[in-house]
Amino acid sequence: MSRISIEQVKHVANLSRLAVTEQEALQFQKQLDAIITYAQQLNELDTENVEPTTHVLDMKNVWREDVAGKGLPIKEVLKNAPDHEDGQIRVPAIIE
Repeated sequence: MSRISIEQVKHVANLSRLAVTEQEALQFQKQLDAIITYAQQLNELDTENVEPTTHVLDMKNVWREDVAGKGLPIKEVLKNAPDHEDGQIRVPAIIE
């Protein structure tokens, strides 16, 4: 007996905005059932003493240090601004 019904396959296809024929639905049912069967094999593994991981490699913070640095001079920042006033960039109002 299949773990996923034709109706469920059609429902998922509909949610995905996919048009499937009856033949395709039967094929997807078999394929999805095989995937579910394979995934359920993982439940047979003894994971009692296995620590949860977030990555397959033992990686620690690989990013650079977040250190504040000197920014651009105001004149340089405003050089390409189409409209500015008192050291600030002016933008069109969006709220009346």
